[in-house]
Amino acid sequence: MQTAVETTTNKIATTGRAFESDERRWAAVQARDAAADGHFFLAVKTTGIYCRPSCRSRAPLRKNVEFFATTADARRAGYRACKRCRPDSIDAPSPQVEAIKRACRLIEEAETPPRLAELARAAGLSPYHFHRLFKKTLGVTPKAYIATQRTGRLQDRLARGTAVTNAIYDAGFNSSSRFYEQSAGTLGMNASAYRRGGEGVEIAYAAVRCYLGHVLVAGTARGICMIAFGDDPAGLVRDLKRRFPRAAWRENAKDFAAQVKRVVAFIQAPAAGLDLPLDIQGTAFQRRVWQVLRQVPAGATASYADIARKIGQPAAVRAVAQACGANPVAVAVPCHRILRSDGGLGGYHWGVERKKKILAREAAVAKRAR
Repeated sequence: MQTAVETTTNKIATTGRAFESDERRWAAVQARDAAADGHFFLAVKTTGIYCRPSCRSRAPLRKNVEFFATTADARRAGYRACKRCRPDSIDAPSPQVEAIKRACRLIEEAETPPRLAELARAAGLSPYHFHRLFKKTLGVTPKAYIATQRTGRLQDRLARGTAVTNAIYDAGFNSSSRFYEQSAGTLGMNASAYRRGGEGVEIAYAAVRCYLGHVLVAGTARGICMIAFGDDPAGLVRDLKRRFPRAAWRENAKDFAAQVKRVVAFIQAPAAGLDLPLDIQGTAFQRRVWQVLRQVPAGATASYADIARKIGQPAAVRAVAQACGANPVAVAVPCHRILRSDGGLGGYHWGVERKKKILAREAAVAKRAR
């Protein structure tokens, strides 16, 4: 089975559509954005060389640059490959990436979290250089990657009905006290409440109007747990209570009104961001998908296949679509930005017409910002 780093050689942080205009391509070149590598190549007329967008060579003048979709196109135009960034080897396996992949497999297969020195030995590096390379390659530290893997194991076991204590130890926590020290950041709700449909958790909620009809916003003491659109407020409330059947409810609570207002403002202007914590649960796979979805910026889109490749499971396109459909927080986790590979809108849990409206609004805002 592929790990989460199978496609890190491309470092794709968004879709090719983010680089479809020459203006955006030039911005990526100026930023030496590794996320653009593989989406296009730049060629410098004065040197006769073509490069990756992330090349660390001296920046050329804009008037001397032209862009190509493939290296073959650049070669046909008479350019030769840069010896520094080696654009022709962009798909070749990197020894460094292979070393990180070995370490990730060790983390994923180990019953207890490996120590940094053990991981470094597996990669054939010193602990200092391994830590530095791991973070550069994946964007997270080894400790954070281990925590993500452990959280995924825990949630998988809880979702299957495993007893809480057994799930804690199976996931790699060496003591239940160690787990409960970290459980707020791991699951949001504590493990028992998560497994028992929100039992013992108080949830505030309100359904209000917005330009998409009605929106229901619900939250626990730890963060927003549901954002849902619909035409019938009562139906939205029923859906919420089915999701957390044993929770205690507070409707239209005064101390929750400010959070509802901020969510509605965010729906009106998603590019501004939502500075509220989320308290959402899902399987390990769903959480990986949702995390990648949050990297797709307002005004851009990705395909289900793009997301599947990004999480290292390119064959899991259908599962990615199902994870999008299971997303409990509309817009905050922007599953509406995911399209079919042919550019079609695809499905949307809260209605394709709403998806169309949200995308049109985001595209208009992004266009004005350029």
